[in-house]
Amino acid sequence: MDILEDKMPYLEVDDEVYEDPACNANNPQTIGFEDITSAAFKIKNGVITTPCTKSHLSDITGMDIYLKQEFLQYTGSFKERGARYALLMLAEESKQKGVISASLGNHAQALSYHGFKLGIPVTVVMPVVAPIMKIQKCKKYNATVVVQGKDMGEAKKIAMRIAKEKGFTYINGYDHPHIMAGQGTIGLEIFDQVEDIDAVIVPTGGGGLIAGIGLALKTLNPNIKIIGVESERCSSFSKAMEVGRPVHVDIQATLADGLAVPMVGYNAFATARPLIDKLVVVKEEFIALAILRLIELEKCVVEGAGAAGLAAILAGELNELKGKRVVLNLCGGNIDTTILGRCLERGLAAEGRLIKVSVTVSDRPGGISELCKLISSIGVSIKDILHERAWVTYDVFSVEVKVMCETRDYEHAIKLKKLLSSMYKKVEFIDFPTTDIINPMDLKLNNNRV
Repeated sequence: MDILEDKMPYLEVDDEVYEDPACNANNPQTIGFEDITSAAFKIKNGVITTPCTKSHLSDITGMDIYLKQEFLQYTGSFKERGARYALLMLAEESKQKGVISASLGNHAQALSYHGFKLGIPVTVVMPVVAPIMKIQKCKKYNATVVVQGKDMGEAKKIAMRIAKEKGFTYINGYDHPHIMAGQGTIGLEIFDQVEDIDAVIVPTGGGGLIAGIGLALKTLNPNIKIIGVESERCSSFSKAMEVGRPVHVDIQATLADGLAVPMVGYNAFATARPLIDKLVVVKEEFIALAILRLIELEKCVVEGAGAAGLAAILAGELNELKGKRVVLNLCGGNIDTTILGRCLERGLAAEGRLIKVSVTVSDRPGGISELCKLISSIGVSIKDILHERAWVTYDVFSVEVKVMCETRDYEHAIKLKKLLSSMYKKVEFIDFPTTDIINPMDLKLNNNRV
């Protein structure tokens, strides 16, 4: 299929305002429970009913945790639900002309795949920062791909301009009413799969997912707590809640790229705002740690957005849920393989299982060897080592040795720190963790409900 960035000049972002008729700031559209049940009926033959199983994490968090595994959808994320429903609800004329959307990846893939299955032409505009893997998948599903725009804001403007010029229907990936209704079908499934739910934790970007799930579950049981989680680098929903309306915020690069939306949707905000019981913002290191935990304990490979709910628990932001039955939404698994390795290393570093230390030792023969023997004497493994002489200006008879070590856990890292500090005058640990995070091997049975 066409790849427009190879065939057309770069589309400059202009100052013209292109309005999406389905997303009006002055007249937001909220959805009803009947919209979600309609979506569930229409999409049931086109998407997977994903499992929601009890997690091994229950034994180390003090919560009765269940994992809704949306990363098992064909394109790797929950976005298929809303995309298919939105496509099915198009008028015949719109189906013939085709649809367009701007997306960092998951919505683009879902729209491309289901457009291909339903015979509806799809164009997706993806910013240049979109993961290469997700761009390739859209091409595989026969979509017309435009890779332009420095971020989602620019990509959306380009997509809206193309929609106006070509007569395409623009489908917002998180704010279109049919998208929200489709995502709400997850809530229906969760309610059927898990009894006596106390809380459901939902990764929150543009707001469509938490709007749909929140409405479904609160309608079925108003006592279920709906908790949203954002990365501190893209906390647009928190800002919207603070000021009472969607506003544009500056976002930074984040492991949770699927949540990196500069402004939440008008419809999503109007629907979700009265349904949310708590909104949590988490640091990047806890997202990395959550990705690591899910791989180690559940053998689940998820992207940063999908791990955000667990990140909030590991960060200690939801301790009030201890002893409660909690559902985590693992909403996507499309993590770039090059990013995955970095996430695992960052997660290991966050909990003290990967340590970087600089030690100044004697430059005489055997000085570095003694350091290595000392480290290995307590069972710490050396992963990498580098020594420098030229920059140790205060002592020509010394050498600075930088060592990256692997420890068993935080306590082991503390033991290493005390040992080296007692043996050498100049020791510097780089970004040493300050808290003891739950050890994945510390599987102690608790009294959680079964």
